[in-house]
Amino acid sequence: MNKNIEELVKIIKNSDNIVFFGGAGVSTESGIPDFRSADGLYNQKYDYPPEMILSHSFFMKKTEEFYKFYKDKMNCLKYNPNITHLKLAELEKCGKLKGIITQNIDGLHNKAGSKKVLELHGSIMDNYCIKCHKYYDATYVFNCKDIPRCTCGGIIKPNVVLYNEPLPENIWNEAIKLIKEADTMIIGGTSLTVFPAAYLIDYFHGNNLVIINNDKTNYDNRCSLVINDKLGNVFSKL
Repeated sequence: MNKNIEELVKIIKNSDNIVFFGGAGVSTESGIPDFRSADGLYNQKYDYPPEMILSHSFFMKKTEEFYKFYKDKMNCLKYNPNITHLKLAELEKCGKLKGIITQNIDGLHNKAGSKKVLELHGSIMDNYCIKCHKYYDATYVFNCKDIPRCTCGGIIKPNVVLYNEPLPENIWNEAIKLIKEADTMIIGGTSLTVFPAAYLIDYFHGNNLVIINNDKTNYDNRCSLVINDKLGNVFSKL
């Protein structure tokens, strides 16, 4: 076990209130593509730029085109939690981890057994009719051949935050509260360049700030511990 892992183990052992803040790197090891890497969704070619497709206005004006992309690229139902998801669920079960704040919309933290999961950008697992607000699960939406519609005739929208939509205020406030109360914050699989989510780090005033990420971030100099490695390599050794 290298010194960084030993230090992380020590921090976890001496902490009673840990919060984990994760990005796309948490799920890429399950096989889910990220957005901004060289092979990510934003660097692939479509009739429209993915950033445009995943916007509120595009969903409302070109719903059929939105769902062609969404069903092709955003269906995470076939993927399973990896070692990071599972270890985080274990840390919560033993009382160390008080909550997970995630930018991912794949629902894998819940699938791994975590109970306190704050999904800043929503989840593909939750869908609702924009007319009557009836709930639909992801299987229904992804199995629809055309635009998913409610029994009332309304269009079903995934409960994910699209461009030009605000983050859910209740989730945001709960995330701030969780971070303010934490004695340790572990940040994993994110370059901390997506805002406003990256601002959450400013609310942490605990003892240990840990970043685990393949690449360096602009926040490394504020950390107690920085590990530049894949999350799976780190969590498999815990």
